Amino acid sequence: MRVLALGVVAALAGLAGCTGKPALTDAALTKEDFALERFFNGKLTARGQFQDVFGTVRRSFVADITGDWDGTRLRLVEDFTYEDGSTEQRVWTLRKVGPVTADQPWEGTAPGVIGVARGQEAGDRFNWRYTIDLPVPSATGPATTTRVSFDDWMWAQGARHLFNRAYMKKYGLDVGDVSISFEKTR
Repeated sequence: MRVLALGVVAALAGLAGCTGKPALTDAALTKEDFALERFFNGKLTARGQFQDVFGTVRRSFVADITGDWDGTRLRLVEDFTYEDGSTEQRVWTLRKVGPVTADQPWEGTAPGVIGVARGQEAGDRFNWRYTIDLPVPSATGPATTTRVSFDDWMWAQGARHLFNRAYMKKYGLDVGDVSISFEKTR
């Protein structure tokens, strides 16, 4: 019986790894030409939620974001407020790297990010990949951290709106995803 249960778990994990994910080569959804530095320069509000691999919503949040593009560096200050009233701040520093092209790659750092985050624009979308130590709340004691990898996708939906879906993995296995709607407020 135990062998059967392990076989079922392995099959489900294998199927989860086969789920479709976006690609930079997918057909554009809009004629919008996404530019990270243009969209995130100024004030934004984001609303999102984390769902585990079974589809259960585990956490929701609102984030106030202030972006500052100085021509070479994009600084994002993200102030999160979660449904339980807890707060978190993440400060990103991003830079374009490589040759100057319309789809020039990006690199970024933030506290908790392991190494350097790497991203690429293509038409109406942006893909961002990184590993981060995220704080995890605990009902019985102080928060802990867990290391997860993000495959983060953003799609322009006009000049003031952006949709974001981030696929999360831990130890190479899908653990859930985060869906976020961004609105530029200034």
